[in-house]
Amino acid sequence: MIHDIGHAGDVATQPETLATRPVAYSMITELFRVQADAVPRNKFRRMMGVSPVHPDAESWFSGAHGELKMGELLSQLGPEWLVLHAVPVGTGESDIDHVIVGPGGVFTINTKRHERKKIWVGERILLVAGQKSDHLRNSRHEAKRASKLLSVVTGSSIVAHPVIAVVGASSFTFKQRPKDVSVMDARRVPRWLKHRPPVLSAKTVQRISAAAVDPRTWHPSADLTIDPTYLDRFRVLDRQVVSARRRRLLWAAVVTLGIAVVAYVYVLPAVTSLIVAAISGIG
Repeated sequence: MIHDIGHAGDVATQPETLATRPVAYSMITELFRVQADAVPRNKFRRMMGVSPVHPDAESWFSGAHGELKMGELLSQLGPEWLVLHAVPVGTGESDIDHVIVGPGGVFTINTKRHERKKIWVGERILLVAGQKSDHLRNSRHEAKRASKLLSVVTGSSIVAHPVIAVVGASSFTFKQRPKDVSVMDARRVPRWLKHRPPVLSAKTVQRISAAAVDPRTWHPSADLTIDPTYLDRFRVLDRQVVSARRRRLLWAAVVTLGIAVVAYVYVLPAVTSLIVAAISGIG
């Protein structure tokens, strides 16, 4: 389910700062770019519960759900914290899911949605359902990039700490916790941030925040135009996905029931007859 992170109509189409950039915007924009290649479902495919999401867009669809959930959680932080979403960085299409500035320091959050998957964490490796991922490497890279860019603009040494926030994991196993990256269930992040020991004064937080909300700090020419319908369009697609899943479950139940009926009407009597005949033969 998608919660009300913000209404599309409340989003400015030409924001002057990153403070108003909506959560998961880059992810959802890319989702619909890939989704444009999807073949429209006909009536039969809709009836059978075929997913409306293009196979190549599945990862973007899942990622958007993860970032929306993380945005909802980060809204629990108080006014002393600056929370930025989908921060364009570099010279291409890359972005940082969330940048946080507050009394506890500067943080880059890399949100990953791994529904019902087991997470195994070591000093240099993070496994998802037994498969090696690039999450640690990418998160370290994001934090280093943020540290460098913010340091240049503020004229002081800024060290951003990378966080990997996992949405929907079934379990976590920590063989060895990385010294420079924090990995945790996304639900723990707000409380974890609030309980960080204060390392920045209110004045320093304000100075770093002023640099962080300036798009030029991160990207020399990022397109900050916002499609005000982006979240409504995503909600429509999400409802279609939920409806398709329910139809598939219904068909699965019908097939299972049909097999049970056939077994009861035809197979069970035949097996019973064979057993009776065998017993009679022995007698």
